[in-house]
Amino acid sequence: MSRLIAVFFLAALTPFTAAAAHRTPGAVPQVAAASINASAPSGKNDSDPSLIAKAEVLLDRDHFSPGEIDGVDGDNYRRAVRAFQQSNSLSATGILDAGTWNALTSNVSEPVLKPYTITDADLAGPFDRLIPVDLKQMAQLPGLSYTSPLAELAEKFHMNMEFLRRLNPRADFEHPGQQIVVADVKALNLRAGRDTFEAAPANIKDEAASESVTTIVVDKPARNVRAYDEEGKLLAYYPATIGSEEKPAPSGAFKVRGVSWNPDYIYDPKFAWKGVNVRHKLTIRPGPNNPVGLVWIDLTAPTYGIHGTPEPADIGKTESHGCIRLTNWDAVDLAAMVRPGTIVKFEDEDSPVAPLPGPMSERRGLEIDRRQP
Repeated sequence: MSRLIAVFFLAALTPFTAAAAHRTPGAVPQVAAASINASAPSGKNDSDPSLIAKAEVLLDRDHFSPGEIDGVDGDNYRRAVRAFQQSNSLSATGILDAGTWNALTSNVSEPVLKPYTITDADLAGPFDRLIPVDLKQMAQLPGLSYTSPLAELAEKFHMNMEFLRRLNPRADFEHPGQQIVVADVKALNLRAGRDTFEAAPANIKDEAASESVTTIVVDKPARNVRAYDEEGKLLAYYPATIGSEEKPAPSGAFKVRGVSWNPDYIYDPKFAWKGVNVRHKLTIRPGPNNPVGLVWIDLTAPTYGIHGTPEPADIGKTESHGCIRLTNWDAVDLAAMVRPGTIVKFEDEDSPVAPLPGPMSERRGLEIDRRQP
């Protein structure tokens, strides 16, 4: 498996109805770019999609990933708020109260949404209009790319595809020069390959690569992955899908063996997935819709890794076959910061989102079981 701005002119944008959890039947919150950029908590609008979408972008910018930016009052959003609160010594309620809002917006001057002009490169593809579910059919494809420019643009800006479409109800996503509004986050760096879109591997000179992760904590009960630097400072928080009862994630401490960008996925019959009946290994070619997404972080725990996913909406809400799934953009972000030898700790008990005690030189002997490779 190791192969394995100024405010945007909004007059042309009409409001749309957004689905949100805990909604009273008949209540139809209206969401538009203007309402998102202007939103602030009032004490009575906790579940307002405009407020949630704005908070999601702010959390994403501050490296507390809410998963997909979708304006929905869901588990990943609440967990990201709680993680931000814990990290900033605030009451960890998961509710966007005044203290949390002040901390989240203290150094913010730009709107959370920005204009983006669709380019020829966005539309050039290649695209795969239909992705099969069956692994044997997947193995017959030369690549597993995005199904449409809309899907590619949504992932580029960390957004739920339907949320992006509804935020731009008059947009033609297949027309070069079309201006749309998107989340103002660090865009996923994509490039066109021969048979699929690919993640552009991190350059050591890039800003993202300038920070180095020395310890990763995989919090299995809380369904999150956290990245720390050598001094124990929290660099990033990500929601995650981590194993299952049938195929649990391991316990203990391991290391990063290496990173495979745009990997093949090799299915071995010994994995014995339900509904997959093959006698020989299958090779699934690269792409964002590959079962392990755009990047594979290989671990010294045999057959285990941290990787992307073709289904970002499912992160933190479903089970995996033992490995650790992140959204493609989060997996790429983490992969840019790890190195061979980065420690990966799988924790069986929930732990607070807080700095690790002591510098790496003091923790090293405590974190690695010497029996591990």
